[in-house]
Amino acid sequence: MKQTAIAIQQNQAQARRVLTALFSVLAVALALLLAQVTAATAQNRPNTFADLAQKVSPSVVNITTSTMVAGRTMPRGIVPEGSPFEDFFNDLDRGRPDGAPRRSSALGSGFVISADGFIVTNNHVIEGADEIQIEFFSGEEMPATLIGTDPNTDIAVLKVDAENLPFVQFGDSNAAGARVGDWVMAMGNPLGQGFSVSAGIVSARNRALSGTYDDYIQTDAAINRGNSGGPLFNMDGDVIGVNTAILSPNGGSIGIGFAMSSAVVSNVVDQLIEFGETRRGWLGVRIQDVTPDMVDAIDGLDLARGALVTDVPAGPAEDAGMMSGDVIVNFDAVAIEDTRELVRIVGNSPVGKSVPVSVLRDGRMVELTVVLGRRETSEAVAFPASSDQQEEPEEAEIMGLTLSEITPELAEQYSLTTETGLVITAINPESDAASKGLLQGDVITEAGQKPVASVIDLQDQIAVATEAGRRSILLLVRRGGDPRFVALVLED
Repeated sequence: MKQTAIAIQQNQAQARRVLTALFSVLAVALALLLAQVTAATAQNRPNTFADLAQKVSPSVVNITTSTMVAGRTMPRGIVPEGSPFEDFFNDLDRGRPDGAPRRSSALGSGFVISADGFIVTNNHVIEGADEIQIEFFSGEEMPATLIGTDPNTDIAVLKVDAENLPFVQFGDSNAAGARVGDWVMAMGNPLGQGFSVSAGIVSARNRALSGTYDDYIQTDAAINRGNSGGPLFNMDGDVIGVNTAILSPNGGSIGIGFAMSSAVVSNVVDQLIEFGETRRGWLGVRIQDVTPDMVDAIDGLDLARGALVTDVPAGPAEDAGMMSGDVIVNFDAVAIEDTRELVRIVGNSPVGKSVPVSVLRDGRMVELTVVLGRRETSEAVAFPASSDQQEEPEEAEIMGLTLSEITPELAEQYSLTTETGLVITAINPESDAASKGLLQGDVITEAGQKPVASVIDLQDQIAVATEAGRRSILLLVRRGGDPRFVALVLED
């Protein structure tokens, strides 16, 4: 027994030694793995931006503009007569008659995109300027001419008479090329201080400020006045955005800057260089977002996605067979999430392109082919500001709304711009309709994606929706000629 106990103790000791050795090996392996991960992370985090700044600086420019503006008359009595400041103000006015025009200057940034001297900047940097001067990193200065502008994206293209200039190119600003958290570097002329570099990360993507085609990259790299028009670089030295705006309570950088994405800018720049103007694709429809409360009211729709067509005037969409009430779910093989995405994709498409479009209609998918028109020349013709009027009586209270068929008197009273439909003459403030923003004078022209010209038409469509087990009905409502869809809860 004693010998057996000794053997067991020896085996246990040996097992402990083996385990200790094994743990030591694992600890070393883990330490090596952590070291490799740390090294990889360190490689992704730059120790310096100096090499990148040195590489791209020769392609970044300062822009000075000069504009003649109307002079102003120095108001008399601005300082007391005999005051020591009186001579100072008199000196300012001396040699310039009251009201004489004066020259105003402004500063901005830009970058060279070709060896022969094409330069990109913001439209607001050069807007109204009669002289544009470019200063290069080397200190050389040249006058520039304006090639074209696009106020919708705040982009302008300039040209200097030069050859063999250092230049930069546009990079990928889409999700794969500019991920949230990626390092970026901004360059420009902040507050007129000359060439300056700031660095940060991509804070957010696909931001919209106020424009139809907005696709801004948000960054915490310092952007101040004078940085407008300058480039936002990725770590490869490619331009992924044009610094355009900041969000700030005091006018200075607080780490919320916006650069128009290269995905938008590169297309605009190509058109301005080729045509001197933009030529955007045009579908020829009025659209609105699909809201969650509309999903149950639209056959075949499972989520709030796509762009709901509210109006189809004469134009490309009508020629292709598109109809009011269609939900555009795919455009040119791209799934459409909302109206903003559709507008941007259509605008970036070439005029005259034949595009496959998938729409949801009456619960089934319909495939159409649309030949795009040109927005700049067609939109105003297709959607003119109009005014009309017409007739017919009969009144009813439905879903918290007092509705009347349109009469000449109601058309005049509410300045109606449509001839048929049901005009809202009163509304229950506690109704679903009131909570959805409907107002007196609004006109219902469709219910359940079918035209309504009378109270009976509306009641018939409510009956159809009720029999189908729907909890809401989709109404097409026009206000001042502008259509939008609203889903109202059906009364129990």
